[in-house]
Amino acid sequence: MNFPLYIAKRYLFSKSSNNTINIITIIATIGVIIGTMALFIVLSGFSGLKTFSINFLKTSDPDFKISAIKGKTIEFSESIKSKIEEVNGIAHYTKVIEERAFFDFKNKTHLAYIKGVEENFLKINNIDTAIVVGNWIDFNFTNNAVIGNGISNKLSMGINDYLEPLKIYVPKAGSGYVESIKKDVNAIYTQPTGIFMLNEELDKKYVFIPIALAQQLLSYLPNQISAIEVKVDNLDDRENTIENLQKTLGNNYKIQTREQLNAVFYKMLNTENLASYLIFTLILIIALFNVIGALIMMIFDKKSNLKTLYNLGTTIKEIRKIFVLQGFLLSFFGLIFGLTLAIILVFVQQRFGFFMITKSLAFPIEFQLFNVIVVFFTILVLGYIASLIASSRITKEALE
Repeated sequence: MNFPLYIAKRYLFSKSSNNTINIITIIATIGVIIGTMALFIVLSGFSGLKTFSINFLKTSDPDFKISAIKGKTIEFSESIKSKIEEVNGIAHYTKVIEERAFFDFKNKTHLAYIKGVEENFLKINNIDTAIVVGNWIDFNFTNNAVIGNGISNKLSMGINDYLEPLKIYVPKAGSGYVESIKKDVNAIYTQPTGIFMLNEELDKKYVFIPIALAQQLLSYLPNQISAIEVKVDNLDDRENTIENLQKTLGNNYKIQTREQLNAVFYKMLNTENLASYLIFTLILIIALFNVIGALIMMIFDKKSNLKTLYNLGTTIKEIRKIFVLQGFLLSFFGLIFGLTLAIILVFVQQRFGFFMITKSLAFPIEFQLFNVIVVFFTILVLGYIASLIASSRITKEALE
């Protein structure tokens, strides 16, 4: 039998003759339970927000994007087409044109981006699912557009306003300083037929138009494009597909994944998650001072018993181990109870959505085994350290 463990369990589960110590122990246990719940729920909340935000990116961005290393455009030749189509793992690809432009509607102006797309664009991105008013581009008509909600608000513009078109201006290539709109600027008139809403940044950034209209505006050749957006068959095998495609295309083209295209966004999410973990870990450290206090009070309360054990031959190391194990067990049982309650709350929120962001949108939360492991080891390590600190008060001089 492990003697220190046996004594530690007896001290943990038996009531002390001093009721104050019992109360302090209960408070310390509750502190561990609440701290565990708070840490796990916050991590699960950030996991839910991360997944929720990434889903927006999956709606607006491809699995990966092919563009030129030098220059703003690439020539989509039969050679490039055959090279893309011979690589295994590619489900669909589409040509796009993207350029900064000047928008004007009823004397209200805005700087944003046009994105010229083909009819198969929706096989790559599900942007049509984000349309809140109107419909996606009708390619039977050349001058219709789908605008972001932020641009719509900025220009005070709706859809199907046939009396006033949305004017789009782009400086002519090589024109330098613009002296005359007629001479140095290309212009097209479009009719917004849909408004999409994803997030604040994208809603203010894009206006989608047919690719032929974008080529007309920018004076591009029929095979001149900005990039090729690609959807893969299996996202888990995406890296192999990219590696094979890069070898086939050569070094004149760069391939960027969705994560690379949104590197700042992903870095922000990871930084926020780490910051939240560190903040709540600090709160846990403060809460575990109660464990230290409870153990020290127990040491003083059991001082006569400890003297007896010492006189019977128990070493100082073994006596310290008793209280290390007691504190560890207190943290462990508080962890199990708190983690169980937190997991139940996470599943209840996922199922019933008691906490809402809006009337129709529940706060996103996600159960992840990784968060369970992080919380489990964080509590146990901090509880062990707290127990070591408290047990260090036991010395030979104190027992003599």
